[in-house]
Amino acid sequence: MALSEQYLEDDLHPIDIVEHIADHNDWDFDRIHDDQIAMAVEGQWRTYSITLAWSAYDETLRLICSFEMEPPKDKTPQLCEAINAINDQCWAGAFTWWGENQLMVYRYGLVLAGGQVASPEQIDTMISAAVMSAERYYPALQLVVWGDRSPKEALQVAIAEAYGRA
Repeated sequence: MALSEQYLEDDLHPIDIVEHIADHNDWDFDRIHDDQIAMAVEGQWRTYSITLAWSAYDETLRLICSFEMEPPKDKTPQLCEAINAINDQCWAGAFTWWGENQLMVYRYGLVLAGGQVASPEQIDTMISAAVMSAERYYPALQLVVWGDRSPKEALQVAIAEAYGRA
């Protein structure tokens, strides 16, 4: 059964949908308030902190997926160069470095202007895309920060994905 088949109401709050998805996947989550939820999603490389927040004013569902990084201060320019190169490859969402908090952050906003409603599949895809992007680029970021590789060299790791079918 598709996720959307479980919902018959047209005006279901997007954070209610996120809560259902988190519960369905057995993710740890905390409904911070009516318009915000935080959860932990286990990846191959690490556990990612994901927060989704709904802004009725902006009609936007905002996703933030973060993980801690503690790069040496002298690596910040290379890290920023790598983030710029990574963002050139991202179709949706973007990475940013929150230095004060020592967090790498992937952000995405789903604009639902004009009373549009996000489907459970859209929200599930947002969460999956965030985790997949973090997983894809995590090794490259580590190579830049700790492996003394140039951003160009490190990104070859992320680009070297298998294509096709077995």
